Amino acid sequence: MAIDYHHLKNRDFPPVHQHYTERDTMLYALSLGLGSNPLDDRALPFCYEGVAGGLRALPTQAVVLGYPGFWAREPDTGLDWTRLLHGEQRLRIHQPIAPAGQVVGYTRVTRIIDKGASKGAIMVSERRLDDAAGNRLATIEQVTFLRGDGGYSTQGAGQPSDEPLPTLPATPSDRAPDFSDTFDIPPDTALLYRLSGDFNPLHADPAIARSSGFERPILHGLATYALAAYAILRQCCDHDPARLRAFDVRFSAPVYPGETLVTEIWRDPHDATRLHLSARVPQRDVEVLSRGYAECLPT
Repeated sequence: MAIDYHHLKNRDFPPVHQHYTERDTMLYALSLGLGSNPLDDRALPFCYEGVAGGLRALPTQAVVLGYPGFWAREPDTGLDWTRLLHGEQRLRIHQPIAPAGQVVGYTRVTRIIDKGASKGAIMVSERRLDDAAGNRLATIEQVTFLRGDGGYSTQGAGQPSDEPLPTLPATPSDRAPDFSDTFDIPPDTALLYRLSGDFNPLHADPAIARSSGFERPILHGLATYALAAYAILRQCCDHDPARLRAFDVRFSAPVYPGETLVTEIWRDPHDATRLHLSARVPQRDVEVLSRGYAECLPT
């Protein structure tokens, strides 16, 4: 059964009102492994409210706020949700995320691109995150690869295919990175990260992971995403979350809890505020994040 382009593009997503506390903010940081080194005082402001200046929220916490849940699984979508893949994540921070507050998430489907019957389709959803007063905090875009829904535009009248998003820039291949960041991911990271709202058993249940073709539960893509963003904060933003204003990546391969993440970062030669990055797992010699792009404000 082909998906209904017009239904998805006009689908009603009720606003998601969420109150989050400093405890939620600390749990988000701790679930990523921040604080695993008790002597790393640079990570402490994200995990402990008693530091000078108070608790800070990681900028990527925006992606778990105002979240509408795994709505692709709902029957009205017509999506083959068992074959979805998270392809890319894009984020624009308009104002720093507070360590506690009230937010509202507004979700909509902005693009659906038909790649062909044997090639799948691409769906882009956007979430606008506002504070209680209606001020824009962040704009979040998720690119989803619909492996089982290709060819929809040829199976029904009036089923168009949208133009794709602009391609993320490639990382430099002609020079070494300007920064390299290494982070050892604790083995329990996936079990902790799921407490931020993504309860997909793929990240917790070994039997389900094996049935999906993985040797063991994999780490959430958005956890890997957040760790790469934290690498940027460490290497390029002096641990100041207010300086990171944009972060985009393409997911290339899964990460397993307990592995090491090496994030390589290049300065853009034409604009010092722009960065390019990729991330890899050296144990398996595999690139897990590609075509990364970030914007970091100067001091």
